[in-house]
Amino acid sequence: MNSTDSNLMQKTRLLKEARFQLLKLHKLLVDSERAVYEHRNGQVTSGQFLNVLINDNDFQWLKKFSNLIVEIDEMFDLDDGVSLEMIENYLSKMTELLDLDETDEDFKNKYTKVLQNNSEIQEKHQQLKIFLSKS
Repeated sequence: MNSTDSNLMQKTRLLKEARFQLLKLHKLLVDSERAVYEHRNGQVTSGQFLNVLINDNDFQWLKKFSNLIVEIDEMFDLDDGVSLEMIENYLSKMTELLDLDETDEDFKNKYTKVLQNNSEIQEKHQQLKIFLSKS
């Protein structure tokens, strides 16, 4: 195995782990938003909340996380395989998302508010940022 193949394998493992950590962060965010929603509106079933999550504009900011996770999954499912550039691109996208390098003010405001109000989410956010910084 040459160094290029080794580097690709290492970066692939790194992205897969980062994706897994992003998925955990996304779940914490969804759970947090559900708790807020149910506090205001009463308990709902999982199906009802999924419908709200998908269709309510107040939750659109979470799609930045779910869309990135789906894009990474789709990349790994490509028949032609993945390239180092593709992997590094998604690692960069993840870093930008967590660094709040977004032009979307609604996203920044809502995510910042959740980070300020939920120490578990803040900790997972920081852990993932540290993990990505070592890439």
